[in-house]
Amino acid sequence: MKKFLAAFATAAVMAASIGMAQAEQVKVGFSPEAYPPFWSQDASGKWGGWEVEIIQAICDSQQMECELTPIPWDGLIPALQTKKIDAIMNSMSITDERKQSIDFSDKYYNTPTAVIGAKDQKFDATPEGLKGKILGVQVSTIHATYAKKHFGESAAEIKEYQTQDEANQDLAAGRIDATQADSIALDAFLKSDAGQACCDLKGMVAPDLEVLGPGVGAGVRKGDTALADKINAGIKAIRDNGKYEEITKKYFDFDIYGEAGQVN
Repeated sequence: MKKFLAAFATAAVMAASIGMAQAEQVKVGFSPEAYPPFWSQDASGKWGGWEVEIIQAICDSQQMECELTPIPWDGLIPALQTKKIDAIMNSMSITDERKQSIDFSDKYYNTPTAVIGAKDQKFDATPEGLKGKILGVQVSTIHATYAKKHFGESAAEIKEYQTQDEANQDLAAGRIDATQADSIALDAFLKSDAGQACCDLKGMVAPDLEVLGPGVGAGVRKGDTALADKINAGIKAIRDNGKYEEITKKYFDFDIYGEAGQVN
């Protein structure tokens, strides 16, 4: 009996080792400048947040071992192309411009784009409202592209920052008049002490599918249909089994997915 149990235990360990060896290793790139509630880092350096949990749920559903790999935002696509990472999952919007360089999965969320500004200034998120204003945006984002396209002729200046936090800080300090970004990210800032003291919501920008895209998806290398298909299957699985909703309810009081018909 002891020999049998020992043999059984050895076999179980070997089976587990084989299973682990067969699990697909995937390096998922993200920008360490990412913001809550999508990304946040605790005192020990561990990352958490809505997008972190969604990534893990997608990977778990497809038996993929995913390693979070921090890379500066404007280096994510080059890192993907040079195979330093296998995928990008970092609130990257699906756009035609980016599709020239990389492929995308189906969307896994979609939220509006907002403009916030100083409380003592009354204007809206339109070219007329931003006329003569200094508008801050994060470099290499859809918001920078949108601002240049729609507000470039009316705004006094489109000022670019490496991170959205830097734009928020300059807004709070009065060095710019407004900033444009994802509505959830800006809502988090408006709820902070600095945001409550200085600023308010000016409105949502007009839709532009060409620039803003249909939502956020996972970026993969051109032609990597196998990984894209797995991520798509993972997104569908957690949407179907309730895991997506379970995670989302911990962070938001509304449906972050957007309209069900919007996919890549």
